[in-house]
Amino acid sequence: MALIVHKYGGTSMGSTERIRNVARRVAKWVRAGHQLVVVPSAMSGETNRLLGLAKELQPEMPGPAAMRELDAIAATGEQVSVGLLALALQSEGVAAVSYGGWQVPIRTDSAFTKARIQSIDDARVRADLAAGRVVIITGFQGLDDAGNVTTLGRGGSDTSAVAVAAAMKADECLIYTDVDGVYTTDPRIVPEAKRLHTISFEEMLEMASLGSKVLQIRSVEFAGKYRVPLRVLSSFTPWDIPLDEEARSGTLITFEEDEKMEQAVVSGIAFNRDEAKITVMGVPDKPGIAYQILGPVADANIDIDVIIQNVSHDGKTDFSFTVHRNDFARTMDLLKNQVGPATGAAQVLGDPKICKVSIVGIGMRSHVGVASNMFRTLSEEGINIQMISTSEIKTSVVIDEKYMELAVRALHKAFGLDAEAAAQA
Repeated sequence: MALIVHKYGGTSMGSTERIRNVARRVAKWVRAGHQLVVVPSAMSGETNRLLGLAKELQPEMPGPAAMRELDAIAATGEQVSVGLLALALQSEGVAAVSYGGWQVPIRTDSAFTKARIQSIDDARVRADLAAGRVVIITGFQGLDDAGNVTTLGRGGSDTSAVAVAAAMKADECLIYTDVDGVYTTDPRIVPEAKRLHTISFEEMLEMASLGSKVLQIRSVEFAGKYRVPLRVLSSFTPWDIPLDEEARSGTLITFEEDEKMEQAVVSGIAFNRDEAKITVMGVPDKPGIAYQILGPVADANIDIDVIIQNVSHDGKTDFSFTVHRNDFARTMDLLKNQVGPATGAAQVLGDPKICKVSIVGIGMRSHVGVASNMFRTLSEEGINIQMISTSEIKTSVVIDEKYMELAVRALHKAFGLDAEAAAQA
């Protein structure tokens, strides 16, 4: 008997009929002798609906007190899901009990709307599993030390599921979504994109951080830190397919780099259109200037991505970086009204219409000329590169948003990803 964690996304929970199918799938695993913990998202569109209601009542940028209430509102979507799924399982003749994250409890810090998990008390869950029940836990949420309900940010249900699997030392965590695995790139952009049967943890971490929507980056970080066996697969396959077939489907995120995987120089093309670029011009080129600019941004809980400091001229330099597009207005306001005057910056410029396109692959470690091939491909398509960022297994470029799809298609073809993915089959 194995302890398995299932996570189901909002689309998988999108209607009562889909919830019935989830219950039938979970019941199949239970009847095969496994213990199940299930972490579902809110029903598709529900979180947006709830936050839309809140915005109608407070359209301006929310302050700290409002952020607390936003979490209290958003958390209700998952509470509905777990209750409905528990009822559906009971109708299938399977004992089930639902819990909010705050009932487990899943302890978090107090960063409302972006909370981070600190600890999970699994005693209550283990007692229910020992009694033969399926335990259903709300994703996306937890409880801070002051007793406030917190949420983990978009995609937080993935993080919740992997964190629960890590805390309970589950045999495997299965992430059921509306796609049947991890692809070389988004098939909606490149119809020739192929599903990867395996991908290394490092590659998946890069893909998630660079814009791949299949898994949320914090969930991959948890999986890597605690070595949680992770598989991405579709909830839209027939619920009654044989268990051994289902257990081998999708994409396995592995911690071992086998020889077959190393044959692929580039495993995937990731992209993120939710980016914005900010340039602080004419700041003094002196020690500490980067901290003077980025310190207040970090203190405002704004994530910073690509960073470039230009060559100094006459003791002055320009400093550029990217943030999530949702944080663009707030960051610009902070820089223009506080950071700019404090640093003596000549000007603060912003561009919310950029995107980031990246190539990812562990094979890049042992092959030369990969980045130059990327740059040549973009040049041949007339695409100008604004910023470049690299690591051992990825190269990212910031380009004008209008060229994103062209860049992705050209790079997918240039690196022969359809042929590489087919070779893995």
